[in-house]
Amino acid sequence: MQPRDFSLYGAVDLGARQAAAQRRQQAAQSGDSAAPAGGAVIEVTEETFATEVVERSRSTPVVVDLWAEWCGPCKQLGPVLERLAAEAGGRWILAKVDVDANPQLSAALQVQSIPMVVAVIGGQLVDGFLGALPEAQVRQWIGQVMAVAEKMGLPQPGGAAAGAAGAPDGRADAGESGAGAGAAPLPPAYAEARAAMERGDLDGAARAFEKELAASPGDPVAKAGLAQVNLVRRVRSYDQARARKDAAERPGDVAAQIRVADIDMAAGRAEEAFDRLLGVVRRTSGAERDEARAHLVGLFDILPPRDPRVTRARSALSALLF
Repeated sequence: MQPRDFSLYGAVDLGARQAAAQRRQQAAQSGDSAAPAGGAVIEVTEETFATEVVERSRSTPVVVDLWAEWCGPCKQLGPVLERLAAEAGGRWILAKVDVDANPQLSAALQVQSIPMVVAVIGGQLVDGFLGALPEAQVRQWIGQVMAVAEKMGLPQPGGAAAGAAGAPDGRADAGESGAGAGAAPLPPAYAEARAAMERGDLDGAARAFEKELAASPGDPVAKAGLAQVNLVRRVRSYDQARARKDAAERPGDVAAQIRVADIDMAAGRAEEAFDRLLGVVRRTSGAERDEARAHLVGLFDILPPRDPRVTRARSALSALLF
């Protein structure tokens, strides 16, 4: 039985879940349950996730901290996130999810270990990190989240005129048209891609992202979006059972190993996908090695550039090549 197959949804300790629910009830009775709705830190449950996280993320980025009472590293990371949320002054919200009390939500977010931190921006999930990272790295990741939020058109504090000359308090002049009072619309290519994905048109989504990249080659959101769409298109064409059988029987078959790496990546097992292709790079040379290397680098685009898993795999790849 592989650890990666463990599911909180099916195996959560009912005693732990009950204890978590009791802690919530006691906190509510004492008035310490969570920050008020307008606060920087909120507690979220399966019942409130859609409203407090998904809907809220359409105007303010939401960082989700998945934790448990028994988790030591969670107790190290939690205060760091809470302090940074307070410092942010409402630019982003920290939503804390007790995985013991919310197993279905944990399953939906594919939680395999904690602490786990992700972000939700404009109703879309943004990959985060696992483990209790140092504060400097957490700050760096949050900076990336905010950059993505800005790219997607979420309003900044005080509206579009925040910090503008003549408005010391960061508010637009009362005579202005009011632009920036609400979320700006997504750039046309993003809106087009989202609409295409919602109707299941992956080819249309890919064309929209390609259009954006033609205009802005360095656009990180479009780059990641296109990589994700292409991954889904490839995996849909695979016979997954056959792909795994071929890879197991023919370790030297680069195409077979690439197919399984794609399947693992689509299932959220990025480290396994990266390790598989690093192994191919290690064992091969020439054109085969270059094919595996190029595919691995393409998979990196699916995650944020500074994701620890990408950083580790890039370092391992550099060591193999140089």
